[in-house]
Amino acid sequence: MAAARSSDGSGPLRRAVRAMGRALRAPFTGTARGIRKATHAHGAGESGLGKLIELHAVNGAGDVMITVALASTVFFSVPTDEARGRVALYLAVTMAPFTLLAPVVGPLLDRLPHGRRAAMAGAMFARAVLAITMSGAVATGGLELYPAALGVLVCSKAYGVVRSAVVPRLLPPRFSLVKANSRVTLAGLLATGIAAPIGAGLQSIGSPWPLYGACTVFLGGTVLAFTLPHKVDSAKGERKARLAVPHEEAPRPAVTGGRSKDGRSGSTRAGGRKGREKPPGLRSVGPSVLHGLQANAAHRALSGFLIFFLAFLLREHPLAGQSAAVSLGIVGVAAGTGNACGTAVGSWLRARGPEVIVASVLGLALGVAALTAVFFSTVMVAALAAVAGFTQALSKLSLDAMIQRDVPEEVRTSAFARSETLLQMSWVAGGAIGIALPLNGVLGMSVAAALLALGATASVRGLLGASRRGSPHPRVA
Repeated sequence: MAAARSSDGSGPLRRAVRAMGRALRAPFTGTARGIRKATHAHGAGESGLGKLIELHAVNGAGDVMITVALASTVFFSVPTDEARGRVALYLAVTMAPFTLLAPVVGPLLDRLPHGRRAAMAGAMFARAVLAITMSGAVATGGLELYPAALGVLVCSKAYGVVRSAVVPRLLPPRFSLVKANSRVTLAGLLATGIAAPIGAGLQSIGSPWPLYGACTVFLGGTVLAFTLPHKVDSAKGERKARLAVPHEEAPRPAVTGGRSKDGRSGSTRAGGRKGREKPPGLRSVGPSVLHGLQANAAHRALSGFLIFFLAFLLREHPLAGQSAAVSLGIVGVAAGTGNACGTAVGSWLRARGPEVIVASVLGLALGVAALTAVFFSTVMVAALAAVAGFTQALSKLSLDAMIQRDVPEEVRTSAFARSETLLQMSWVAGGAIGIALPLNGVLGMSVAAALLALGATASVRGLLGASRRGSPHPRVA
């Protein structure tokens, strides 16, 4: 009898060990099943969008761990005056070269239409290697830290450009692009919120440990990128888009008959000149996308400005009755909550009236920034952070809807790459203003309002006019 129990593994001890193992695994397997069910809902699993959602969550988790490690070295570990110098050096060594590299990112990725999965995996793997490289310098804050940080920044933005270009190819049936981007963005925000305290905990063990964690996360992302569907790498029917087409090169109506070899009607340019077809630019599909980009550039510039300006302002002059760390935490939580709410509202609104939405949220952000400059206080600073997060998220989702509607499908992925590059450059410009400005709250909020006012002047009238006229190229289901 005892031998039988031993041979079939049904002894009391073994049963207890298996039961304990199941109990220990249950929280993790249950959580994994719940995450997979949420990310793959409504056809996202069949289309491949669910895997992209999970990949973006991994990307957000890795990026925030690197941010925790850099912040502790560049910002928190030294006095305020020295921290401003270090951050200025960080901007000079990383942001300035990135400003020069950013315009190249979109065109370069346009040349890799058959390698988007490899491009995303490469961006993940490169950040894993760079995280290990920075782990040796993060404790001392040596100059070798900054070139590695530049590499991380470029890889992160390159991933973002490719991800924006990939989303249209993974849409489930009856799924709008704005809803798909809402899900992807929300997954990144949730992963960031979860990974930030983990990174802080690793930081308490030692300054290199958040970078070790980031390396592990990015290695997982490298593998996950190759699990995306093969259609991500398909470039069938695609052409490149330009953000602006010179007036004389804009597509013109056909004035002569005739057929080309593929059966399409030929066209003759003014003066009887016949030329090869130019790739359509965003300006050629109507004013909505162009003005939407201008408005979103103002939001991104505000975001970069507030991150750098408030980080130093609140360290030097914390919110009333709070420490510097708590003050930064309040503003960060407010901005993150606003961003999540904007993403959720964008998913609910779908693609309804995107021009009006962009104009409205830009006016809302401008009004709150102006009020914060006039009535500068703890509550108003937190309110501005929340409103900035909300309006940036909702405005970007509305821009996505306009690109989906107005940009022909064969150039849509290229248009996403170019627009994302422009928005990242706007963030860099805003951050540079924030680090250079004196630490005066009223002055800073006035500059924030001025950035938004500039964007409103350039875009709101055109957006409202385009909304009244309607889209000249309605392509959205």
